[in-house]
Amino acid sequence: MSIFRNVVFIAAIAGLLASLVMAAMQSFATDPLILKAETYENAAEPAHDHGAPAADATAPASSEAAPAVAAHEHEHDEEGWAPADGFERFAFNVLANLVSGFGFALILVAVSEFAGGISGWRSGVLWGFAGFAVFTLAPGLGLPPELPAMPTADLGARQVWWIATVVATAAGLALIAFRGTVVLSIVGVALIVAPHIVGAPQPISHESPIPADLHHQFVVASTVTNLIFWVVLGGLVGAIRTRFSGSAGSLRNQLA
Repeated sequence: MSIFRNVVFIAAIAGLLASLVMAAMQSFATDPLILKAETYENAAEPAHDHGAPAADATAPASSEAAPAVAAHEHEHDEEGWAPADGFERFAFNVLANLVSGFGFALILVAVSEFAGGISGWRSGVLWGFAGFAVFTLAPGLGLPPELPAMPTADLGARQVWWIATVVATAAGLALIAFRGTVVLSIVGVALIVAPHIVGAPQPISHESPIPADLHHQFVVASTVTNLIFWVVLGGLVGAIRTRFSGSAGSLRNQLA
């Protein structure tokens, strides 16, 4: 249980700090772009005339006006809850980052320990780059970050492709980095390329009210913030692990 506690402790501290950095970057880099996209989304929605006059009294009782009003009210009632703009939205964003940051940190620490452990912050930065390649760069080539009102393919198909791409990329990088033979390196490259040959699920139409330059800015901002997050996370894992364990190899020895 000692190694498990150590892994969770390192992941919790590193994930917390890296997630706070991520939330701060998002508030300046990606959140304003999302808010701007929502204005296009709202403008594209058909306007609702809440001040429309009541149905004509001479209309027959079987008129569709009443069902239409009822359906309209029911549609409003079924709208999903969303946090209010400002502090509430920022707080929920921070909470989501903390949860995902801890999860990613736990994966990074656990996998790196089985590979021999991260010996310091420099080694951690390299592991951070690998995490960025696996969880952001490779999936983003087929499924770039999306803004509100943008068309998307079927959610289930996208999730399957994303998971398959992450697994294939991680396995491919592991074969290239840790096996060292030409044959296995070729297999690793094939695994990395395979999901992109198959191709990510695409929407039926790419028509969107979101301007192309706004989406491009969001993709760049999202990619850069994720890169910084992974580099910071890897560096923190390496630094905390070395300081907490007392020596670079103590956790690895406990695994043996």
